[in-house]
Amino acid sequence: MIISMQKYSFLVYHAEYDDFLKKLQEIGVLHVIEKEVDRSDEIASHLVKLTQYDKTIKLLKRREIEPSGKPESEDGEALFEKLLDKQEELDHLNLALANQQKELRKVEPWGDFSIQKVEDLRKYGIIVRFYVTSKKRFETLDLEDEFTVEKISEEGNFVYFLVFGRPGSDFGTIDADEVPNIKRTLGDIKKEISGIQEKIRHIEQFFDTCAATSLGLLEETWSRLKEKADYYQVRDLSEAEAEGKVKILEGFVPATKKQEIKKFLDDNEVVYVTRKPDKDDKIPVLLHNNRFSRLFEPIGKLFSLPDYHELDLTVFFAPFFMMFFGFCLGDAGYGLLFMIGAGIYKLKANPSFKPLLSLVQWLGLATVIFGLLSGTFFGINLIETDVSFLAGYQDLFFDPDKMFNLALIVGFIQIVFGLFVKTANQIKQYGWVYGLSTIGWIIVLLGAVSYVLLTNAEILPANNVILYIILGIGGFFILFFSNPDVNVFSRIGTGLWDIYSTVTGIFGDMLSYIRLFALGLSSAILGFVINDIGMQILGSAPVIGHIFFVLFLLLGHTLNILISSLGSFVHPMRLTFVEFYKNAGFKGGGKAYRPFAKQKDQE
Repeated sequence: MIISMQKYSFLVYHAEYDDFLKKLQEIGVLHVIEKEVDRSDEIASHLVKLTQYDKTIKLLKRREIEPSGKPESEDGEALFEKLLDKQEELDHLNLALANQQKELRKVEPWGDFSIQKVEDLRKYGIIVRFYVTSKKRFETLDLEDEFTVEKISEEGNFVYFLVFGRPGSDFGTIDADEVPNIKRTLGDIKKEISGIQEKIRHIEQFFDTCAATSLGLLEETWSRLKEKADYYQVRDLSEAEAEGKVKILEGFVPATKKQEIKKFLDDNEVVYVTRKPDKDDKIPVLLHNNRFSRLFEPIGKLFSLPDYHELDLTVFFAPFFMMFFGFCLGDAGYGLLFMIGAGIYKLKANPSFKPLLSLVQWLGLATVIFGLLSGTFFGINLIETDVSFLAGYQDLFFDPDKMFNLALIVGFIQIVFGLFVKTANQIKQYGWVYGLSTIGWIIVLLGAVSYVLLTNAEILPANNVILYIILGIGGFFILFFSNPDVNVFSRIGTGLWDIYSTVTGIFGDMLSYIRLFALGLSSAILGFVINDIGMQILGSAPVIGHIFFVLFLLLGHTLNILISSLGSFVHPMRLTFVEFYKNAGFKGGGKAYRPFAKQKDQE
């Protein structure tokens, strides 16, 4: 459900405006209407610093250090500046380390020689050059007449060698690649690398200490800075009237917060105007669902928030998504693991993470139901298992043919249900006449299916007149009300196109639901194969076979759960966001309600 919003316009005397904004931020209920304004330098600097804070906090969190001890400083801003300096120093050190390691790789093949001796030889009229070439080419070199050659080392297919010559020697005749600019020894480079690494280690230790002791302090400092940035942004969004004497600020307040804003305005004697939002307003969206549907809101937000004027589809897709997940995973044993594992983790989980664990439990419950329906438990086919207490129930399990038909039936139900939702959406946004075309499709689909079922059951006589009446009534609404804004001839043309696109679309949508059956079947088959291979391992050796049997089952079923769970989450999302949202006429594009508030109130 989408909470209704009320639009407010405040008129505040300029001298009292700053105090008004601070009090407004304290109650934290107004979503300020954003406007195209130039950012002040003050806001820009705050936003840059906020980004730096955010990166620094994330960097410390990635270290995953257990909190311990007290922060060395109570000044969060001073600590942040120190962290920035250390990060900049660390970046320079990492760059220097990379350069030194590159230099090390260049010098390593020559060993730990003395640069001074090379210079001394130059004084005595002996020039030393460093070369590298392939083994094959080195063997063909013939330089003994003019130069002295000394092979130093081999690495892979390359030979590293020195050439000694006299001033005036033509080194250009040497068919090899010269290695220039070797000015430092291996020992010098290693010593410098060791020094850089030691400095890096000290900085890393400082970061670890901050991650353990100062994350809370930094987050509090970030919150205060965010509040300031929000304040300055809102201050700049106001309009000045009466030669700058009056400030006007506009925004939206949820109906559930109406009394809070009214009390604030009355207590502070603020002049204001309130009214219902216009259709052209960019109205923020605040969702309010029951405890079950609320768990599925993060899934809906992966696609988009609904537009303010349409229906929130969370409550409508939640049961289907849960059912689709269970259909795709389809193993009662896996579902039990989800339920029990999430339940145990809930005992020590962060409160903000518990809704996600509750969602996992509901998805696990659906998996148990569909696993029992299809007769699959940890890859064991209960339909064919020779177990005495299952003998009277095995006929109740669904074989693959029944599961295939069930997938199509479930798909048809969701498509028709989506048309009901679309009708409600159209009527809510535009009026009854705009929903008649969709009502026509509901009449055609439900009427035709009902007629076929009732005649096959011999409850109704096989009279085509009844079918023609159903199709005629539905067709009339489709042809003449697909676009109520145009003339009758255009309506007929639009209606014919609607018939073509909807009929082909519904058949395509129905086929999409076969993926439920296919994924469930593939998950079950993988489980069967894992168990079959495990049984072969079990019989391979008396003791070792039992050990490898257990290890293989644990590894195999773990991988199957991971792979199948991913598909069981992604494909129901696809069915929800493509098939269901399309048939329900979902528009989306809503913007989340973000009140101008203290950070603790927004969390």
